[in-house]
Amino acid sequence: MEHELHNEQIKITIRDGQLSGLLYGGRQWMHNPADPGWGHSDAEMFPIIGPTAEVAYRVQVPRGNALMDQHGFLRDMPYELLESGKKLKLGKEYPAGTPVANPKFPDRSTLRMHLWPYSCSISKTFKIQGDTVRVDFEISGERDMPYMLGYHPAFALKTPDARIIARDQTYSITEIMAAGNRALQVADCSEVTLEDQGKLHLRATGFRHFMLWSPDPGMVCIEPVTFYPYDAGQSKLHEGFDFLTDGPVNFSLELRPEA
Repeated sequence: MEHELHNEQIKITIRDGQLSGLLYGGRQWMHNPADPGWGHSDAEMFPIIGPTAEVAYRVQVPRGNALMDQHGFLRDMPYELLESGKKLKLGKEYPAGTPVANPKFPDRSTLRMHLWPYSCSISKTFKIQGDTVRVDFEISGERDMPYMLGYHPAFALKTPDARIIARDQTYSITEIMAAGNRALQVADCSEVTLEDQGKLHLRATGFRHFMLWSPDPGMVCIEPVTFYPYDAGQSKLHEGFDFLTDGPVNFSLELRPEA
């Protein structure tokens, strides 16, 4: 499933729910999964963020233990098309207790199936507003359902001097790579800028922090998250949950390229 949205300035491509292209002024900002580094251009982390192998893939929730591999099951479910036109809206529905196959099994994980004891749904909407691309998420589900949310877009780098600026702090790709799979936390932050043959400004709403991750000098992931899991440890992952109340919760990431 592939869709395109564009105006006079920007063209975006969405392939199987992933933001696979963001073209502005001849510059492609999104990472190509066929290039070295990571095999995706974006993904979601839901309903948990972080690894779970050290605790036998069990995550403590009010209804007992959920079975979740790293970053949850959402990325392992296909999106359905809900709306197309000037914007593209996609969605996923999860009935409580439904097994979701773990594609990491058996080569990279001993967990065969994800299991979550709550029913929920999530929508992902893409739209272009002038010189800005906006990605919106809406989560609905049972009252008091615990959740975390992270958005995991990957960006292509053109120079070895690429850097990320957050407030008055600058992060080099070398520094980000040195953090390894823990990812580097930018705490209590809603806006960052990637500088690399132009600028890409990112502004998050609803999230609390950013995580920066780079497995290869040709790419970097800039990930708004509700919770940074690596300080808590896997046995205390549940301490990072938020909880649904009476209605849906909303999150967004705006991406504004600049020549």
